[in-house]
Amino acid sequence: MARRGKHRRPRTNPLIRHVVAAGTGTAALALPLLGATTASAAQPSQAPAAAQAAAQVRSVTYKTVKGDTLYGIAHKYDTPGGWRQLYKDNRAVVGDNPRLIHPGVEFTVRTTKKASTPSKTADKAATTPKESTVAQATQASAKTYPNNLDGWIHEAMDIMAQKGIPGSYDGIYRNIMRESSGNPQAINNWDSNAAAGTPSKGLLQTIDPTFQAYHVDGTSWDPFDPVANITAACNYAAQRYGSIDNVFGPY
Repeated sequence: MARRGKHRRPRTNPLIRHVVAAGTGTAALALPLLGATTASAAQPSQAPAAAQAAAQVRSVTYKTVKGDTLYGIAHKYDTPGGWRQLYKDNRAVVGDNPRLIHPGVEFTVRTTKKASTPSKTADKAATTPKESTVAQATQASAKTYPNNLDGWIHEAMDIMAQKGIPGSYDGIYRNIMRESSGNPQAINNWDSNAAAGTPSKGLLQTIDPTFQAYHVDGTSWDPFDPVANITAACNYAAQRYGSIDNVFGPY
């Protein structure tokens, strides 16, 4: 499965961390860019530049609920810049720990999603306290994931199931531990890909061209975002090997 070439690199060199590291580990190989040909994986997305340039960015107010994470909120609203931009915009209310999100806090969230159009029959009754309470209860009951490796894998698997991308928990976990030891901020700045300007990044050590080509709609465009990194890598693995479960060594 592993092919020799510029993508192979020694395992003994250390990773250089990027921003705040959530763990430590060593990276294996970057994911090479190949064309999508099979029906077992989602079709490659267009590069983000044109899509984001055309998108209209607006700001909305979001009230946090129990179980919220910066990753989850940024993913839900497709926030340009991902969770880092969300944290920067709301640091005054979040504090110095981006992993600790208290419920009931109002966030200013940048989003590229279109605002929903009110029904022509909507009237003042639509904003009564009773209806507002029901809406908040529905939002609070939405599925949430813990902000850790287990939660990231489960959220990625739910998205993959919707997109028809194969992959098991064990297969994803095994490859993550080999590639980054579970560190979502892992980056390889020393191999041939890094020398070419495309260092391997994130949990499954994707290079930017591969991440962009196999990016899964509905996830962040940030390659360091754990869920976006997992789903893009599994989408690539489905094209190249049939499933991430079939990968037992360097890609």
